[in-house]
Amino acid sequence: MKLHTLNIAKLSFPCLSGMALVVLFFLVTVSSYGQVKSAVDTTVIRIGEEITYTIEVEADSTSLILFPEGQSFQPLEVIDSYDVDTTRLEAKFRLIKKYGLTQFDSGYYRLPSQRVVVDDRSFMTDSAMVEVRDVPVDTTQQKMFDIKPAMGVEEPPFNVVTLLYWLIPLLLIGLIAYILFRRKKRKEEREKQLPPYEEAMVALKELDASQLLIANRSKDYYSSLTEIVKRYIDREIDDTALESTSDELIQRLQLHKDSGHFDLDGETIKKLDAIFKRADLVKFAKMKQESGIARADRSTIEEIINETKEAIPEPTEEELLQNERYAEEQLRKRRFKRILFGSFAGVAVLFITLGVLASVYGWGYLKDNVIGHPTKDLVEGRWYKSEYGVPAVIVEAPFVLKRTEVDVPDAVKEQITSMDIFAYGSLRDMFYLVVNSTQFKNPIDVDLDQALEGGLVTMEQQGVQNLVVKKEGFETEDGLKGQRAYGTFNVKLPNGKLGPDQNYQLVVFGQKGALQQVTVASRVDDPYAEEMVDRIMNSVELELQDAGPNPKGK
Repeated sequence: MKLHTLNIAKLSFPCLSGMALVVLFFLVTVSSYGQVKSAVDTTVIRIGEEITYTIEVEADSTSLILFPEGQSFQPLEVIDSYDVDTTRLEAKFRLIKKYGLTQFDSGYYRLPSQRVVVDDRSFMTDSAMVEVRDVPVDTTQQKMFDIKPAMGVEEPPFNVVTLLYWLIPLLLIGLIAYILFRRKKRKEEREKQLPPYEEAMVALKELDASQLLIANRSKDYYSSLTEIVKRYIDREIDDTALESTSDELIQRLQLHKDSGHFDLDGETIKKLDAIFKRADLVKFAKMKQESGIARADRSTIEEIINETKEAIPEPTEEELLQNERYAEEQLRKRRFKRILFGSFAGVAVLFITLGVLASVYGWGYLKDNVIGHPTKDLVEGRWYKSEYGVPAVIVEAPFVLKRTEVDVPDAVKEQITSMDIFAYGSLRDMFYLVVNSTQFKNPIDVDLDQALEGGLVTMEQQGVQNLVVKKEGFETEDGLKGQRAYGTFNVKLPNGKLGPDQNYQLVVFGQKGALQQVTVASRVDDPYAEEMVDRIMNSVELELQDAGPNPKGK
């Protein structure tokens, strides 16, 4: 069992980040303090097997010691927390705390450092890498079964909900179209309407041309005749004439005459009253009327209309002005109603269209293609191929990376010629891309495993938690080889909560006297991020050290 000694004399570089931490991982060593130790009984297990993680503390008998509790070992899961075993060691006590850990998914996992408090001092144990392997299955011993025959599938039942998704929007669209059509037709009819007197004269001529009297349809004839005179009176004198009975209308005309609203002869009102009474007998008592009397009544109605027209006083200038203002106000109201109705119809059609698209293609498709999706816009937008750092890392991306300035410790500056860091976004954003290129003064050989380890440490320094690590070789399209770490993680947000799951890739390339690195991270739930990551990683090209720019790596 290998014991890991806790490092407490660590160097602190507040302004150091990114590639500087990776280089510092190679160049700076730390001293150790032997009071707290940690160990794992194995670093390779099968899925579901238990790892025993041990923390050993030497302390005085009066010391207060706090061991880690809860799920602080993620991404490994705690399946058991054993009691503390205490033994006496000369003048001190040795306390041994054990934990049972496991993982149910294959891959490489980082066992994070654990915090142990001894009195008022805090110690951090070393982290460790654990490999979880799949359980081998012997397919030669697995019993094979014949392929089952095809089975007939009944026709799916009628889906009423799907029908409503289509029927309701179509009915609403049809209703809106009908309302708009009726509104337009009524407007056209109002525009075509003649002045009251001309309208009455035209109606009388149309009645003369009809064959109602020849066909002995006295009831229809008198109904049309009385409606003509009532409509004229309704538009010119009393706007309740059409809704009034014959007696009510005669009474209202007499009141208008007595009030001096117009100078209509009393005989004219009596003649109109007589025609209304004969018309009521024909319409309701089914009395037959001779054609001669009917034609005479028609002539009398024309005379009444002419006399009424002459009796109506001409409007004064004040009335004309008031009528003009009234007409303007009505026009303004009609315009406002038209705009309001048009806006409502437009919004209704928009929501109906969105509802139909959502029911057919889903809300995700609607949101991405109508409202917009930031990553989708990047994928479908313009891409830029740029060189970053010395020696250059050539990357194609839908954005241009910005140079990030870092403060490098003097101890690191003595070992490097240049350090270039270019970034887009941050680990808390929807998408994150960093390109690092470091050139060393001495032509040293870079250990890519150590470089990956340093990159992972840098990510943890930036707030990454639950880091799942899987490793493999990486090769560009031009045949340049490197090492890649990939997996998932969460970032601790400023409010203390963990952010959404993110995928990441960390690729390092080493050559004589140079280290080049590309880091990319994106949301797991982003359907367009994978396409963008693949295109970026497939575009990576490198400039060879001491060989000048050579995008093809030859």
